[in-house]
Amino acid sequence: MKKRILFLCTGNSCRSQMAEALARLLLPSLEAFSAGSAPAQCIDPMAREVMAELGADLSRQKPKGIDELPAADFDLIVTLCGNARESCPVFPGGDMIVHRGFDDPPALIGKAGSREEALTVYRRVRDEIALFLRSFPDNFPFLFR
Repeated sequence: MKKRILFLCTGNSCRSQMAEALARLLLPSLEAFSAGSAPAQCIDPMAREVMAELGADLSRQKPKGIDELPAADFDLIVTLCGNARESCPVFPGGDMIVHRGFDDPPALIGKAGSREEALTVYRRVRDEIALFLRSFPDNFPFLFR
């Protein structure tokens, strides 16, 4: 049976969606999920765009609340923002909760001078999440047993 990982963020519209999609690409031996403590209405369009650059299609994804998750135990829960860390509910069977915060691209792009500069912010956060996920075999070996 595959180990299950959950990525939590506030809106489940950007970082947690990117993390879920990247986990499916980079760690196919795991079953990845994402949710938000206060789900947004839709997936961030720039997040969709930068993920499509890597072949990850987020067009069928939608922000989900924690109550919309399948009734299942998670082997690892990763909170990706301070709000999610503070409001992380207790999950039965949630073996381990880890916080790894990443910048929130929508909050940063107000300073961007162009659309391309904004996309650069999204790509940077996407790539930082990918680097974090690539560390999983070393940092979370129990997920690969």
